Amino acid sequence: MATSGKAAKALLGLTAVVVFVALALQFYLSLRLAEANGKSIGYGVVLYLGFFTITTNLLVLLASVAPMMAPASWLGRFFVRPVAVGWVATSIAFVSVAYFLLLRHVWKPQGLQLIADVLLHYVVPALYVLFSFVALRAMRLRWVLPFWWSIYPLIYFIYAMVRGEVIGAYPYGFIDASALGYATTFRNAVFLLIAFLMLAYLLILLWRVGAEPLSRSDKTLL
Repeated sequence: MATSGKAAKALLGLTAVVVFVALALQFYLSLRLAEANGKSIGYGVVLYLGFFTITTNLLVLLASVAPMMAPASWLGRFFVRPVAVGWVATSIAFVSVAYFLLLRHVWKPQGLQLIADVLLHYVVPALYVLFSFVALRAMRLRWVLPFWWSIYPLIYFIYAMVRGEVIGAYPYGFIDASALGYATTFRNAVFLLIAFLMLAYLLILLWRVGAEPLSRSDKTLL
């Protein structure tokens, strides 16, 4: 347990550093893109915060920093709970899988944008999911949890729809209601939600490998 705890802390610390660098780099690139297109800094911020990739990497940043910097705080205690680690791991894993299957062929980033792209979609997800396998090894998480975790992508979808109506632009083509219509957009959203739940259950099964009945269900992770 002591060894796994040290490994988990080391992975969490590395994740915090990498995700901070990745988010800062993408923020800079978003502001630079807005300036190049004659838009305001505010538009760059709105552009930056419109993507599920960014909101989920921000979640990973919070989940990584809070337990390290403020372990006694409410957030610090929350993000070392198994339910929270599972939620964050599933969400950031979904970012990586969805990007690889649906979006990596849509554009060809170069230079700094390629670095940000790889960090946000592959490196950060790999690090946090690896942390989850150390922290949740042999953990019997409840089967109902994925439905609670799916509230996050549902809230993001509502946010993306409202944002799209307000500014006339949607972050992803498969939920672009102005181009696809709401029927197709909602159908795509349902498919994505099902995929999120399937991924969550796959991870729960993998975390449970080697678990004994009622083992590690309520223990502190770090």
